[in-house]
Amino acid sequence: MYEGIHHVSLLVSDIDRAKNFYGEVLGFQESEERPDFGFPGAWYQVGSTQIHLIVHEGGNTLRGTTEIDSRDGHFAARAEDIEAVIDNLKKHNVEFVDKPDNKTEWHQVFISDPDGNLIEFNK
Repeated sequence: MYEGIHHVSLLVSDIDRAKNFYGEVLGFQESEERPDFGFPGAWYQVGSTQIHLIVHEGGNTLRGTTEIDSRDGHFAARAEDIEAVIDNLKKHNVEFVDKPDNKTEWHQVFISDPDGNLIEFNK
């Protein structure tokens, strides 16, 4: 009945700062397909899934903290090379929680974006 996850939408407070983080720091590819919705945002292609960044001042999903809590709501991106992800995070001074040995079969790395949205990278 389902083909997969099409996109995940995340609220951000500053689109320029968010675009720098997702595009320049994380290296996600920005999509040019986003229509002009009349509010700031950006779309990023990550494999077959998109990440939609939305500025919505009345939104209620910002966590209010950048603390990295791996049990809090997050999305996960599968990495081809988790060590390259870690090296890139270190290069950009991005704080992360590294869980190479855990109860899953994969190496997990958790980060927070500047607005507190949590992201897991795994391999």
